[in-house]
Amino acid sequence: MQMTNVTLAIAGRSLTIAVAAGEEAHAEMLGRMIDDRVRRMGNIATQGEARMLLFAALMLADELHEVHSRPAPASVAPVPAAPAGPPPELVARIGKLAERVENLAQKLAPPLEPDAASA
Repeated sequence: MQMTNVTLAIAGRSLTIAVAAGEEAHAEMLGRMIDDRVRRMGNIATQGEARMLLFAALMLADELHEVHSRPAPASVAPVPAAPAGPPPELVARIGKLAERVENLAQKLAPPLEPDAASA
């Protein structure tokens, strides 16, 4: 895996880190997030580097915890209930058509011979 160096500016300090090739923009965006948190801390940012980054990490971890603690929004619309069956009018029409077909079939079919009926 090829690595690339990225320099992040956090609280006026330049910190160089190695990232996978293609991840430079993402690392820079994360660095800006950390810098933003450090700047919001005010005078804590003037303390030692380790303490400053610890507080920034704690702030980000707290935000992440809050996001994960919220219930997920219901983004999926409920599935409508399937219809119970065809409409009664359609069932009645199909029934009438079936009767007509049966009547036509009886008229067109030759009568059964008595020997064929018992076989």
